[in-house]
Amino acid sequence: MPFEIVRNDIVKMQADAIVNTANPYPEIGSGVDTAIHTAAGPELLQARKLIGNIARGDAAITPAFGMQAKYVIHTVGPVWEGGNVAEAECLRSCYRKSLELAQENGCESIAFPLLATGNYGFPKDQALQIAVSTISNFLLKHDMMVYLVVFHEKAYALSEKLFKDVQSYIDEHYVAEKLEEEYAKNLPYGELLERRMIRERRERLKEVTLPISNDIMPDFVVGCGSISLEDLLQEEEMTFSEALLDWLIAKDLNDPDVYKKANIDRKLFSKIRNNPDYKPKKNTAIALALALELDLEETKEFIGRAGYALTHSSKYDIIIEYFIRQKNYNVFEINEVLFAYNYPLIGA
Repeated sequence: MPFEIVRNDIVKMQADAIVNTANPYPEIGSGVDTAIHTAAGPELLQARKLIGNIARGDAAITPAFGMQAKYVIHTVGPVWEGGNVAEAECLRSCYRKSLELAQENGCESIAFPLLATGNYGFPKDQALQIAVSTISNFLLKHDMMVYLVVFHEKAYALSEKLFKDVQSYIDEHYVAEKLEEEYAKNLPYGELLERRMIRERRERLKEVTLPISNDIMPDFVVGCGSISLEDLLQEEEMTFSEALLDWLIAKDLNDPDVYKKANIDRKLFSKIRNNPDYKPKKNTAIALALALELDLEETKEFIGRAGYALTHSSKYDIIIEYFIRQKNYNVFEINEVLFAYNYPLIGA
């Protein structure tokens, strides 16, 4: 099952287990701890007292009592002291042990806050990277729906370098596209339409040369690659599902390798794989292209089978292109950026 970053109040999440940023002692702390104890009722504190102290990096489980969830998992994060006293490993342990407890107790879903970033002072960008990497590594081996719940924008931060790199790439490509669009507004409608048609055809036929004399060949076809018209027509007939199967065979991948990396549900993957006429949503098609680790041209051709394209008039598409050009196919890391820009997540 997939991993999703959501904006919500964690006590309102519908999940089997809710993770609490607990006090190391059996006392109610501030922030998330207070909110969860208030929602669960006084019985939660009594159950917490039976557990006693919890070491930093460790986790314990109790019933959720008055909450919608079945369980509350109490974990104690590290206090940030500059990063020199194994704070990162302690935080990874919080996520890992909470996930293990949820699995041991038959949970199919779990919701985390961004741990240790409140009073404990863990830098939000580093905490986010640890949360995403630990959760995604767990999901490559296990099936569980995992939510990372962010209450407000101030609680969420990308690394400064990643944000600057992505924003720079967006600015470079999005602005150029918009300038072209502004210029095109002043063109007569007929010329504008013709330019768009030629640009689309060139994009689709970049590497295609038809066996036709140049005397009768349209401008947008001249100077391209070498493939027969018959081959081209056969390619056009291939569905997205058939293309997916071809790539699975070509890359010698099994189904779990792909749907887990794509951050999509096994049942949805099965529908796409077994129904030649199934048309996935754009974010699902992109997720599968990333899981297959296709390059940019392969990605465009692949998602084109489902009727989609990547363009520089969409910041969402530019972000996807940036990561593909960087050869970073990690859907979970890409979703960090998409969430920061308030775009739909890939896969989930």
